Amino acid sequence: MPGENLSRDEARERAELLSVDGYEVTLDLRSAVDQDEPAEGPRTFRSVTTVRFRAATPGAATFADLIAPSVNAVTLNGRALDTAAVFDGTRIALDGLASENVLVVDANCAYSRTGEGMHRFVDPEDGEVYLYTQYEPADARRVYANFEQPDLKAPYRFEVTAPERWRVWSNGAEESREGGTWRFAETAPISTYITCVVAGPYHYVTDTYTRGSLTIPLGAMCRKGLAKHFDADDVFLVTKQGFDFFHEHFDYPYPFGKYDQAFVPEYNLGAMENPGMVTFREEYIFRGKVTKAAYERRSNTILHEMAHMWFGDLVTMKWWDDLWLKESFADYMGSFAQAGATRFENAWVTFANSRKAWAYRTDQLPSTHPVTADIRDLEDAKLNFDGITYAKGAAVLKQLVAYAGQDAFLEGARRYFKANAYGNTTLDDLLSVLAEVSGRDMATWSRAWLQTAGVNVLTPVVTHDAGGRVTELAVVQEGDELRPHRIAIGLYRVEADGSLVRYARAEADVAGARTVVAELAGHERPDLVLVNDDDLSYCKVRFDEGSLATLRAHLGDITAPLPRALCWSALWNLTRDGLMPARDFVSLVLTHAGRETEVGVLEMLHTQSLSAVTHYAAPHWREQGGRELAAGALRELRLAGPGSEHQLAWARFFAAGAATDADFQLLLGLLEGTARIDGLEIEQELRWSLLRPLAAHGVVGEEAIAAELARDDTASGKRHQVRCLAARPSAAVKDQAWAAVVESDALSNALVEATIAGMQQPSQRALLAPYTERYFAAIERIWADRSIQIGMDVVRGLYPSLQDDESTLAATDAWLAAHADAAPALRRLVLESRDDLARALRAQVCDAAAG
Repeated sequence: MPGENLSRDEARERAELLSVDGYEVTLDLRSAVDQDEPAEGPRTFRSVTTVRFRAATPGAATFADLIAPSVNAVTLNGRALDTAAVFDGTRIALDGLASENVLVVDANCAYSRTGEGMHRFVDPEDGEVYLYTQYEPADARRVYANFEQPDLKAPYRFEVTAPERWRVWSNGAEESREGGTWRFAETAPISTYITCVVAGPYHYVTDTYTRGSLTIPLGAMCRKGLAKHFDADDVFLVTKQGFDFFHEHFDYPYPFGKYDQAFVPEYNLGAMENPGMVTFREEYIFRGKVTKAAYERRSNTILHEMAHMWFGDLVTMKWWDDLWLKESFADYMGSFAQAGATRFENAWVTFANSRKAWAYRTDQLPSTHPVTADIRDLEDAKLNFDGITYAKGAAVLKQLVAYAGQDAFLEGARRYFKANAYGNTTLDDLLSVLAEVSGRDMATWSRAWLQTAGVNVLTPVVTHDAGGRVTELAVVQEGDELRPHRIAIGLYRVEADGSLVRYARAEADVAGARTVVAELAGHERPDLVLVNDDDLSYCKVRFDEGSLATLRAHLGDITAPLPRALCWSALWNLTRDGLMPARDFVSLVLTHAGRETEVGVLEMLHTQSLSAVTHYAAPHWREQGGRELAAGALRELRLAGPGSEHQLAWARFFAAGAATDADFQLLLGLLEGTARIDGLEIEQELRWSLLRPLAAHGVVGEEAIAAELARDDTASGKRHQVRCLAARPSAAVKDQAWAAVVESDALSNALVEATIAGMQQPSQRALLAPYTERYFAAIERIWADRSIQIGMDVVRGLYPSLQDDESTLAATDAWLAAHADAAPALRRLVLESRDDLARALRAQVCDAAAG
């Protein structure tokens, strides 16, 4: 990987020298369906690229980017270059530039199995081959020669030759097809990382969006094996709602012609905003019954990617330092559009409970960084697609809207698009237009919120008089950087019917260490004080003792979903921070989660409570905590409405937490049809959820797993099978899993992920203990030899977090001390894992003190 890196300084120098007029890319993908694997080396395809560019300094030297097994020819301005001399495997050296240049590169590029570059997937169900590209931040160079940086935008023309029975798509509309060769219309100027090709026998559905004189052809596609599950009508519904919303608010017509959306296999991300050719992970096509939360996540992703057409594609950051200029905005706009234009009216509840949990975790790691980050190179960039760049940035923008006003914010966006269309920008470009329309001091706001790291903690301090009236309510702010917060404070009381409702609210600008909210003085004494009610700001919230006591008894009685979600979020932060025993959080879930109306919040509580038992509970209480969770899950499963989405959520939770022989026998009975829970349909995806814990606890073995694969001999079934096989409680199984991931690169990215997930079982700590030493011995080699994506998956996924004691911390510290010169991105991943483990150990101390 080091040879593939590109530094910010190199990119800046090249951008000062070059401007690119256009690309013509010709790909021959017929080799994708060859039956025989190459005798040696990877399977390849031919890629011929013509780049027309200008140089500010004639005679200067530069380089083009290309990662390929071999290059057949390179010509610069008609002059043939010695490929052995100019191509080192990652770069093509170019010297003697003219004012106007034509570079032609004829290369053999490799198909990918890691989801980076031109990914090739063979469907086990029918043997069909499917291709798609994924580039961000810098993998277009795995498919064609280019200048791989976001600020060297150019128009593109793609020509693709493929098997005649296939279909091929790219960013531009199909212009012509002759036999097995497709030619596509020239694109508007775009960056390399958002160019795209999708090819194969995809199932394709079309529709049209019309608004006034604007017509946008719509398409949606998936593998043939998923066609029977593909609810394209709902995808198109959300797509049209999004286009209506963004056209109304942005006042800038969608600028890229058609709008195709491809749901593709073995995808590393949620989705990618390639203009005119958006790609999504195919798990967004549901093979059976799912909860409303799953549809909400898909809707949010569709709208997030659509927002990128303006924030990111039309206007693009100069370098990855300002990645937030697209990701934070798209994350905010996804929820904003969901709440304003779709059936998911409570999208901000999900944002508060789920997206911000990701941000809070990331912002407390040792690798935390400002929203506007210091991105030295591409490895830094890859790791900064994180909870700060996405969710914290979106939360900060949500506060900016409260601070500057929604009308001013949207007017600023409109002016920003019009002033910078098809160009590249930095933070200053955005701040200047927002200051102009809002009259606010954006520079001060930016220094506090975008250019510093960390999360503040806000705690209410309430005093009362003898008559039970509030005499003073103050908000105390803690943190390394005290920031201005525009927040709401809600006062809640328990009514005669037992409900917990808000009876007073005030907005305030919190600044400094202590802010008095005078408006709330004189109100009757509240049972609950909720700071940051309505979730206007980005902060962790604490409770006074009286409020905490109220929540223990009445959390489920809060009638409105958003404040209830905010309270759950605050309680989870208390648990992670070692201020609330893990068993107390588990007790709150068992007491109140059964009344949670928002199924997305419920599913998050299920995940968090399992994590609390696995990582934050004292070791001596773990087994008991697991039994209590499983018993509570089964109770709620039986109480849930037959056939309801809540019943499905509780069924999955029960399976994930099954802890006793009786639990396992019930799971086995549900699989075999000898047990039944009224209304619970045991569809294929749920079958795998039931089988996985049975495999992990040794109740079933390889034969049962093979039988389930025979029932579901699909790509999804194969992933589930691999995960179940790796989960079995056997030393030999763990050795096989380790070897498949660490000692071999034969597995695809999806099967690497499944193998790691199966191997790491909380019930198998002793079996996994020998791998701590092997992990630290292997990771530097893995980072050097594998792609960034696989390196990240292995380093994060195989860290010995289940060996939760001081010896693992010591082993981590020893590795860090001995590898001070290791790649910064690798050290960052190890430091983050160490921090998670140290946090878990602190929380375990807190939990042990409770009993």
